[in-house]
Amino acid sequence: MTGMVRSTLWLGFFALILAAWWMMYSMAMQMDVDLLGRPGTMGERMRQMDPGMDMYMPMARFFPLFTMWGAMMAAMMVPTMVPTLRAYEDLMTSANGTRAGWLAVLAGYFAVWLAFAAGIAGLQLLLLHGGAIDMLGIAKSRWTAAALLLGVGLFQFTRAKELCHGVCHSPMMYFMGHWRPGVAGGFRMGLGLGAFCAGCCWGFMVLGFAGGVMNLAWMGLATLFMVIEKLPQIGHYVTKPMGLTLILGAFVVAGWPVFTGG
Repeated sequence: MTGMVRSTLWLGFFALILAAWWMMYSMAMQMDVDLLGRPGTMGERMRQMDPGMDMYMPMARFFPLFTMWGAMMAAMMVPTMVPTLRAYEDLMTSANGTRAGWLAVLAGYFAVWLAFAAGIAGLQLLLLHGGAIDMLGIAKSRWTAAALLLGVGLFQFTRAKELCHGVCHSPMMYFMGHWRPGVAGGFRMGLGLGAFCAGCCWGFMVLGFAGGVMNLAWMGLATLFMVIEKLPQIGHYVTKPMGLTLILGAFVVAGWPVFTGG
């Protein structure tokens, strides 16, 4: 493939990321939510709606939620694929990789996250109708938010996190041990990498319920952290400190009325 084709594909890759972020921003504005996930006047009215009485509302139906989470997966997770796609490109000269295989890796990876989007959209509906979150996807109780922070923080110290992060952190090793040629092989490797990535990063998606799933500031910070977590030089050094930060955050949220005198 020529350098022009390579450049065009990478430009398209980054255009996809920008389009996903713009879609998330547009959805937040439509729901009258600011960049910190705080609702305005209309958003507050929407937040107080009864999901049992307002099934026509997008945030109370599966397919609009799936669309929202699909865009969120593109906005947050596709940027973390840069090291993986660059690793595949390096193997295109030393192995029998192809540009079509490169695209297939991307497709397989994103297929996993679309499946995850479907699962977490269903979870949001369960939490909504169970009374744990409101119509904007914000936890109604500080104890729910604290439990989410604590659970995800503790997960950062588990063996499962270590194994999944090891693959995400070193995609070249995964390719060398699971190499498959062609489009079908690329898609299969993309599925495998996507599964490990989902196992590594699922907690940061679920934490959206702690402060609102449309909190774009949190999405940006989480995306930045997940990108840093996959950098070869420093990735292994940030996982546990982030876990400790989330655990401390859980105690702050749980004890907020005490700290503030409220």
